[in-house]
Amino acid sequence: RVVTMDYASEFGDLFVTTTGNYHVITHDHMKKMKNQAIVCNIGHFDNEIDVASLKQYQWENIKPQVDHVIFPDGKRILLLAEGRLVNLGCGTGHPSYVMSSSFANQTLAQIELFTRTSDYPVGVYTLPKHLDEKVARLQLTTLNAQLSELTDVQAAYINVPKAGPYKADHYRY
Repeated sequence: RVVTMDYASEFGDLFVTTTGNYHVITHDHMKKMKNQAIVCNIGHFDNEIDVASLKQYQWENIKPQVDHVIFPDGKRILLLAEGRLVNLGCGTGHPSYVMSSSFANQTLAQIELFTRTSDYPVGVYTLPKHLDEKVARLQLTTLNAQLSELTDVQAAYINVPKAGPYKADHYRY
């Protein structure tokens, strides 16, 4: 069921902004929330939630990146990461393995663009699958993992080259 934030603010227990827009959760919304409602942001900078309007109230730090904001009537909401990106503020962010893969993909993309400029007129491109899979293969050592090589019959059955890439062109990782 899809409802407005004005409606949901009175009934929800957990509010996660994901829009990338400004003041998606306003002061008025938070005033209407249940006691102990949890509020966090995964979409954009710290202005998706109107955190500035909460500075007038008492804050009680529960643990790093978890605060009670106490309204004058005694109601509390739990604000995570001070309204900043919760995956970075309350967790470890993106694991180093994920970051390593992302940066390796970006590096290979830059090398590809530099060495094959004529193949890429100005535009936006998806990383070629063979490069994405090259990064995945390089990461196998880090994970202490090994892959079985496809047999000729297996490769033919799923209609891919034996050495990859292993997904159809329309498939997006």
